[in-house]
Amino acid sequence: MTDKKKSEEQLLEEVTSSEYKYGFTTDIESDTIQKGLSEETIRIISKKKNEPDWMLEYRLNAYRAWLEMEEPDWANISYEKPNYQDISYFSAPKQKPVLDSLDDLDPEMKKTFDKLGISIDEQNRLANVAVDIVMDSVSVATSFKKTLAEKGIIFCSISDAIQKHPVLVKKYLGSVVPLRDNYFSALNSAVFSDGSFCYIPKGVACPMELSTYFRINEAGTGQFERTLLIADEGSQVSYLEGCTAPMRDENQLHAAVVELVALDSADIKYSTVQNW
Repeated sequence: MTDKKKSEEQLLEEVTSSEYKYGFTTDIESDTIQKGLSEETIRIISKKKNEPDWMLEYRLNAYRAWLEMEEPDWANISYEKPNYQDISYFSAPKQKPVLDSLDDLDPEMKKTFDKLGISIDEQNRLANVAVDIVMDSVSVATSFKKTLAEKGIIFCSISDAIQKHPVLVKKYLGSVVPLRDNYFSALNSAVFSDGSFCYIPKGVACPMELSTYFRINEAGTGQFERTLLIADEGSQVSYLEGCTAPMRDENQLHAAVVELVALDSADIKYSTVQNW
């Protein structure tokens, strides 16, 4: 056996045999809507996010398409099918609606990210990593937005992008993964409540790593993240996503859509770490 093969097997053994250290929950007050999925649910999500009419119409079209589809049967996988009427599709930690910096996070939330290895104090010291943090259904903080904006780079929650950069969102949302692509892309397009948005201008090399961390905290909820990353002609960017959730007796649904748009001669390095 080669050293490389042995090293890979040792790493796999360590990961699969060790205790899951991200299975804790955070005691923080949340705004969680009633369980169930209908057009009214879609309208509630859109209203809570103060979305324009075109975004609500996009969601409703996706929901109507989803109603016409059947959930796929995956080969060689046995699991209890989700009850889509027994899920809450929006849950947001109650805190200041707009954070000026990571220092403004709720103290309990800060402790959570310290436990997860995403120290807020450490993030404030790092000069080469920008982070968007998503708890349940909403982005709670994004670092280095102003620094990136100096180079014309947009890095924010997709909710902010819908409000502030609607031309880009309209042009590229659903351009890689159309809402009718599959059962779960239709569901995500109908109910996604947050995620990350990034635009790298033509000819610009992003000066720092971009990273988004998705955390499910509330029980009985689903997380439907939406990532839209656009690298204009000749640009470069490196992006990492990470996901964790508490350990519970019941299953929780995480159904994401990631769209990477690399225009001519653009370079995107995308990685994701799913640690459930």
